Amino acid sequence: MPTETIKALPPRSEAPREQTWDIEALYDTPDAWSAEGDALARDLGSLSAHAGQLGTPGGLLAYLGAANDLELRLGRFMSYASMTASVDGRDAVAAARRDRAATLGAQFGSTTAFFRPELLALDDAQVRGWLDTPDFAEHRVRLERILRGKPHVRSAEVEALLGAVQAPFASERGIHPALANMDLRFGTAGGETVTQGNVDRLTAHPDREVRREAWEGYADAHLAARHSQAAMYATNVRQNVFLARARNYPDTISASLSPDNIPTGVVTTLLDTYRANTPVWHRYWRVRREWLGLPELREYDVKAALVPPRAVSYEQAVQWLEEGMAPLGEAYVRDMVPGLTTERWVDYAENDGKRQGAYSNGGGRVKPYIFMTWNGTMNSYSTLAHEIGHSMHSLLSQREHGYGVPRYTLFHAEVASNFNQAMVRQHLLTQARAAGDTEFEVQIIEEALSNFHRYFFIMPTLAAFELEAYRRIEAGGTLSAPDLIDLTADLLSEGYGDGVTMDRERSGIMWAQFSTHLYANFYAYQYSTGISAAHQILEQFSADPDAARESYLRFLRSGGSLDPIDALREAGVDMLSPAPVEATFRKLEGYVARLEELLAARR
Repeated sequence: MPTETIKALPPRSEAPREQTWDIEALYDTPDAWSAEGDALARDLGSLSAHAGQLGTPGGLLAYLGAANDLELRLGRFMSYASMTASVDGRDAVAAARRDRAATLGAQFGSTTAFFRPELLALDDAQVRGWLDTPDFAEHRVRLERILRGKPHVRSAEVEALLGAVQAPFASERGIHPALANMDLRFGTAGGETVTQGNVDRLTAHPDREVRREAWEGYADAHLAARHSQAAMYATNVRQNVFLARARNYPDTISASLSPDNIPTGVVTTLLDTYRANTPVWHRYWRVRREWLGLPELREYDVKAALVPPRAVSYEQAVQWLEEGMAPLGEAYVRDMVPGLTTERWVDYAENDGKRQGAYSNGGGRVKPYIFMTWNGTMNSYSTLAHEIGHSMHSLLSQREHGYGVPRYTLFHAEVASNFNQAMVRQHLLTQARAAGDTEFEVQIIEEALSNFHRYFFIMPTLAAFELEAYRRIEAGGTLSAPDLIDLTADLLSEGYGDGVTMDRERSGIMWAQFSTHLYANFYAYQYSTGISAAHQILEQFSADPDAARESYLRFLRSGGSLDPIDALREAGVDMLSPAPVEATFRKLEGYVARLEELLAARR
């Protein structure tokens, strides 16, 4: 059986400077960071002097100004710590920095715990009157959102109890990743040990036997711990049901969506529209099977490359982004390209000890940083396009609003990241077709469908799973391992149709492989709404590019100043209607139809 040569990675100290982020923009030296930690430890205690002083406009403004200044300083301090730990998980000094930052974060939380109860104890009408004055302009949105939750605030005694249970209630959310990342063993594939870090690569391997070994080994390890994992997840669900009832919400989904003022109809509309359009996915699985020349498509075949992958350099990806995002205007591109190059927003070096994954970090309003590892593939380009969408969202919204205005939510965020991928992808497809380069065209479509598979197939499946799991517990039912496996397998079967031959047990354990998504209740659906809104906005550029550009840039600049549903409505997207999801299925169907055309031409 073929094996891959695994290259030795250089230490972090040898990473090329131009491939690392400009962390010195936060603090010149580690000693400067340490000195700021000492100052923060002293200064955070000063916030307690504001307790009992919020009953006048001046007293409330004084607290808000002091708290915001310290929170911003703390955010920069924590960013530096997490960033140094991300690039080298074996660096004990970086790990100690992260622990120190977490300690100061906890100190900030405990010192400011008086704020919300004291604010909510004030007369509503009086506080709202203050909010109408110019002095409160920067703070109005945040305070209004706190006041909005007042009907669900209990007595001081009950609130103290609910606060006290947060730490013990978080226990299973810590146990699950420890189990999945440290205790489970996934076997080998192609002579290589399967890990959380390489399972995606191995399940996309060109050798089908390697893909099968990796997929089955990963599933089997989770199946071996299915009963303990089911107990952990059921405990998490019951805890959230308890908290929702304790705060007088009608159900858990309402409790989860209420802080961002998102109607539950957004989730149900998403899932209903998804189910109505699953035949598009069935059609894709069939053309994928034919393209790969397989007698049947198995789940370990859904990531296999349809054409030999081309190498993509970082410089090429930046050029694609510069050209592809041009419809957003010169100013957008003028900010973006230096950020990707000379201003060093991106840490893309491959080095020993660097953690897996990718993220965008607001950088304490200094500069938006991107963490990733460049591996020279279309997936790397796609990740960069996704993360620069987040970073530009942060840059434009921070320029528009002071720190007192809330940061955008995940619901907002996933629109910006998916839009950049969709916009540049459209540009690349136009180029490939003009050049008659069908192989590159297929590779671009594959990049798109990989993104759709995660955000528009897996995530709505997890969202439907989660909604049903909560409904069962709220109705007094149970969640055993067989229950959860059957539920997941049934939902996947809806999306696979007759296009994929399932292994129900191994397919059904998928729920146990998503601790981040399912232990943060009603979280996964936002990836699907994000990609849906992004594609409806992309359609607007075809109809009226100038108007679409201005409305989309307003959306980015608004940050968290508007609730996500309102911000998108102003951008011409109604997430309570099926239209955004239908727009995304139209794009998916177009990709599938093109693959069918190209397959027919190959015969």
